[in-house]
Amino acid sequence: MAAPASAERISINLRTDTTSRDLIDRAAEALGKNRSEFMLDAARREATAVLLDQRLFLLDDRAFKRFTAALDAAPSDNARLQRLLRTRAPWER
Repeated sequence: MAAPASAERISINLRTDTTSRDLIDRAAEALGKNRSEFMLDAARREATAVLLDQRLFLLDDRAFKRFTAALDAAPSDNARLQRLLRTRAPWER
């Protein structure tokens, strides 16, 4: 998620301890990024998750009743999902 080329570049300053900085630097290096790229990517991902989690949607009474009924209903039987859940993950084999 790179910033648009025409976007004005500004500084964001942070203070941290050396242990945190070293951890961030090692992770950034593992991905072939510099510290700024790594931190901005992580911050963008978290910011997007927070905002999506806070999404508000409005329903009229009828739609709200249908929505809550769907949430309260027992899940339908799904044989493929049950088989998947019984399968060991590749890293557990």
